[in-house]
Amino acid sequence: MTASVFFGCTFIAFGPAIALFLFTIARDPLRVIFLIAGKANEGLLMLSAEETMPISIRQLAYVSGLGFGFMSGAFSMVNILADSVGPGTIGIHGDSQHYFLSSAFMTMAIILLHMFWGVVFFDSCEKQHWWSLAVVVISHLLVSCLTFQNPQYVGSLVPTYIIVFLVGLWAFFCAGGSLRNLKLCLTCKDKDFLLANHRPR
Repeated sequence: MTASVFFGCTFIAFGPAIALFLFTIARDPLRVIFLIAGKANEGLLMLSAEETMPISIRQLAYVSGLGFGFMSGAFSMVNILADSVGPGTIGIHGDSQHYFLSSAFMTMAIILLHMFWGVVFFDSCEKQHWWSLAVVVISHLLVSCLTFQNPQYVGSLVPTYIIVFLVGLWAFFCAGGSLRNLKLCLTCKDKDFLLANHRPR
């Protein structure tokens, strides 16, 4: 039972982030470097013959945000996962039995939010939209304060995932997305997508 709780909570908390890493970052060594050390741009510029960034600002924002999300999730979840292995039992004194599960969902939300916050933050700095920076900081504090509602997990998880959805939409548009692109992608009618997948090999 403890092993299933451990692996289940691990995959809930880190599954989406690991999938994003494998499909969008792992194949590019520079992105892996920025994921691990998001302040590595100056060092890479010293090694580079050109005086330009090796990746774009939007890519840097995405990769750095996901890296911060991984670090935040690891620090917030590692002790909880260690406790889930046993030998203790939660809920034995009338406490909520959803502690591990809700912690995993909260960690997943925090990881995704760091990625979205990174995209919005970089875009706000580039365009000098200082009110956007304030919204990022305030939403960060708000999500942190929502954990004070625990063990009433509905009071913390539901508002947190509403914020995840809203900030995710905001990050999507900051990264250059549009409703038309989203519709074409979801309906598989994007010409570039179709050509890439039906190109003769």
